[in-house]
Amino acid sequence: MKATIPDNISEEYYQISTEILSSFPKYRPPVDLFRFREDLAQLQPYTRKGARLTNEQVEEVQRMCEAGDLFVSRSDHPIYSQHIVHQLDLVLVDKNLKEGEVADIFQQALALRVNEFIDQPVKPVFEVLYRDVMVLTEYLWQDKHRVKQFMRRLHREHSLAKHSLNTLSVGLWLLATSMGDNLKRRDLDRSALALLLHDLGMAKVPAFILSKATPLKPDEKDKIPLHPLVGAKIMHKMGLAFDELRQCTLEHHERLDGSGYPQKLKGEQISRLGRICAVADSFSAMISARPHAPAKELVSAAQELAADKARYDARYTSLLLNALVTNAFGTTGKPKPEAPAKG
Repeated sequence: MKATIPDNISEEYYQISTEILSSFPKYRPPVDLFRFREDLAQLQPYTRKGARLTNEQVEEVQRMCEAGDLFVSRSDHPIYSQHIVHQLDLVLVDKNLKEGEVADIFQQALALRVNEFIDQPVKPVFEVLYRDVMVLTEYLWQDKHRVKQFMRRLHREHSLAKHSLNTLSVGLWLLATSMGDNLKRRDLDRSALALLLHDLGMAKVPAFILSKATPLKPDEKDKIPLHPLVGAKIMHKMGLAFDELRQCTLEHHERLDGSGYPQKLKGEQISRLGRICAVADSFSAMISARPHAPAKELVSAAQELAADKARYDARYTSLLLNALVTNAFGTTGKPKPEAPAKG
């Protein structure tokens, strides 16, 4: 960014990179564009969102962008972010987005991709999801502390996509924190994908069972423990049977004392990632409002897991609890409930 541009401008406006500009519709940019006037040291409106540009204006906009003189207002962030949601790799080149804004964009994009894959669990849809997850891991690999931004954005209302995102955020934080410099990029890539898809089998459980507020009947209850096997089967059919995915899918309901399911594994029979996913999955379920149970506060949920040393790995439950108690994410207390979706 130019040294002559006042700081207050960079707080209220994005400076558009050439990569971002080239991703916009050429003749009808979806946001208001502003031109920086160096002689006045201020921004001036150039064109309104959706207005058709002439060929001369298209060329002028390109020149302004290359010179660092083209901006968009942060008030247009919802439009700007929705644009990037569908071209997620743009977050890697846009240096003007704040880390919190990037985390919000990832949340929107991955929720969209997870829902698409739940609706159509086929290879072409998976490949789009995979591409966006790899953008996420590239972003986090550049600075692993960025995962804290995702921990500040845990969802409190339940859906399969939101639960998957919560488990991804908590699981990646536990993985990165516990492994430190020993974490390899390949492990990050595969673990992220596995954590996000750990509960895929739940998509095959009848919706009326998942939304039921009263106790389940025996035949309804019997369908729940099958979902890890169902999820593993779906992924296996697509040729996706790498260890991390198998571990998260099959082991997130296993418990150290052997009381879990579906394989009744115990102790060291459960993989490291399986243990991490178990903590992340349970914590994510506990902090989200569900038909049969209200959401617990973050610290309360972590305390409950940490106290259950017979079933959960204390290395990971204590990490999570200590971080929340010390407000390491800036999230202690009771987060505001999410606004209901419109329409």
